[in-house]
Amino acid sequence: MSESGPGNTALTLSRERAAATSSGYAMLLVMLVALVVGIYGASQLEDAPGLGGMLIAAACVVVLFVACGFYMLQPNRAAALLLFGSYKGTDRTTGLRWMWPWYAQRKISLRSNNMISERLKVNDLRGNPIEIAAQVVWRVTDTAQALFDIDDYKAFVVVQIEAAVRTIGARYPYDDYEHQEITLRGNHEQVGEALRAELIARLKVAGITVDECGFTHLAYAPEIAGAMLRRQQAQAVVAARQTLVAGAVGMVEMALDLLSEKGVVELDDERRAAMVSNLMVVLCGERDTQPVVNTGTLYQ
Repeated sequence: MSESGPGNTALTLSRERAAATSSGYAMLLVMLVALVVGIYGASQLEDAPGLGGMLIAAACVVVLFVACGFYMLQPNRAAALLLFGSYKGTDRTTGLRWMWPWYAQRKISLRSNNMISERLKVNDLRGNPIEIAAQVVWRVTDTAQALFDIDDYKAFVVVQIEAAVRTIGARYPYDDYEHQEITLRGNHEQVGEALRAELIARLKVAGITVDECGFTHLAYAPEIAGAMLRRQQAQAVVAARQTLVAGAVGMVEMALDLLSEKGVVELDDERRAAMVSNLMVVLCGERDTQPVVNTGTLYQ
């Protein structure tokens, strides 16, 4: 796959493929056989110097040739093989391995890496400055892309994590007390999935995937933290008052209906209004009410 334009050279994207390598144990057996041949040749130097010398020389060549091709791979490690700068494939088989001696190799880890970003100052969807940091678990899936399409894939990951965190931080509001929007503070799973999707799209060109990510720090910036705290407190008080008033209205309505239904008392509009007022004061007041005995009437 390539991209080109006026004045630009084509950009070729690499793809990982399996390398043609051999088991190191089989080649170790070949080297041992060559050593035996060399020892046999040394024993024939007195009886047949020409044959003995030829066997020793052949054994030395084989031993040196085979010995130069050994390498080892630990679990979750890979080796990319190069022939005069040309990519020839990747070996992921663990243990003792053997390649042609004229191949060069570049080893790369396939293990999961955990990275915690720096605390970044970002403006959220509503323009409020916030501080945000994330942890990301990532790993290499395509060794050819990681090694040959990106100059330094680890530095690339760091930059792209910062860019993705800034993008997600600006995509959502920090908080919403009306619960009508997806917010950074209230919807951790959804925002985390959005961050993971953003990172996978950004790191795909480097042959890297993201297994897990989430926020490790999320707060308003210090310069507005006090004001936003007072705003949150005010919004919380208003929301609590709304719930309290709605409940009080329902209780007053139920009390009046029961009084009328059971015929406990007959209330005209003025007495009904007075009772509603008293009940609302009792139910919505922040202090304990003090009973007052009325010895007269509402009209005196």
